[in-house]
Amino acid sequence: MSLVASNLEKRFGTTLAVAGVSFEAAPGAVLGLLGPNGAGKSTIVGMLAGLLKPDRGTVLVEGVGLGTGADPTKARLGLVPQELALFEDVPARENLAVFGALYGLKGAELARRSAAVLELTSLADRADSPPREFSGGMKRRLNIACALLHEPAILLLDEPTVGIDPQSRNAIFETIEVLAAQGRTILYTSHYMEEVERLADRVVVIDHGRVLADDTLAGLLAGAPTPSVLTLDYAAAPDAAALAEVAALPGIGAVELKGTTLTVAASDLGSAAPRVLERLAARGFSCRELTSRRANLEDVFLALTGRTLRDS
Repeated sequence: MSLVASNLEKRFGTTLAVAGVSFEAAPGAVLGLLGPNGAGKSTIVGMLAGLLKPDRGTVLVEGVGLGTGADPTKARLGLVPQELALFEDVPARENLAVFGALYGLKGAELARRSAAVLELTSLADRADSPPREFSGGMKRRLNIACALLHEPAILLLDEPTVGIDPQSRNAIFETIEVLAAQGRTILYTSHYMEEVERLADRVVVIDHGRVLADDTLAGLLAGAPTPSVLTLDYAAAPDAAALAEVAALPGIGAVELKGTTLTVAASDLGSAAPRVLERLAARGFSCRELTSRRANLEDVFLALTGRTLRDS
């Protein structure tokens, strides 16, 4: 079931929070909505979930327009909000019963679905424990279980890994991958690039409420200013003349020195690395350590915005 956002716009007073945002999330795929804090991600999710009415634009769920209020189309959606929505003193199983009642679930069907989502989120052995006894990661997983109880075709996850341990984060990733394999449509918002790189089939980059890019991960990385980055550490920092020579080498992009660490953007590692090393060695600078990596989403974001991803 596809989810389409078309020219969404939302103002809060004089502040334009979302400005003409359009994209489509496809069945069986994860769409990563990537942007810094304050970029408009949660506002977009609110409109996609029918919790906020757009000032302009539409949300289509399999071609059907989504409204606010008691719109039956909402039953096709599952929402995992950024803030936990749980009853802390009620056992996990009873939390699910409350959410199930909102969708008209009861009896054997409620029991079956509760057991299924507890198993999926690795909480079956804690079904009778209240969330106040849970770790932050367990609470996040129960939050996801509540959103899955009515078997939605579309799942909206608004930064679901904030403040949790690596094991719980990985468990959530695995759950999302299982859900995508089942053919569900998944929208995943985050300001953590490594999460989106792992999960997303397609990435929408936003900032200041506007879409800056919408492409596959491979497509975005292909658009990076240079595909590779060299990091070299020296006993003594190269001087300005040496840096100018490095910057003038073929296939070299940006050159940045911080302390004794030199970062060099390069079009081809195989040719760039020996050229940089040889040029600096000829000037008497000996490299103590060299690492390399491919361009990542932060490099793409910097190229698009000129500032780091986690700025607010």
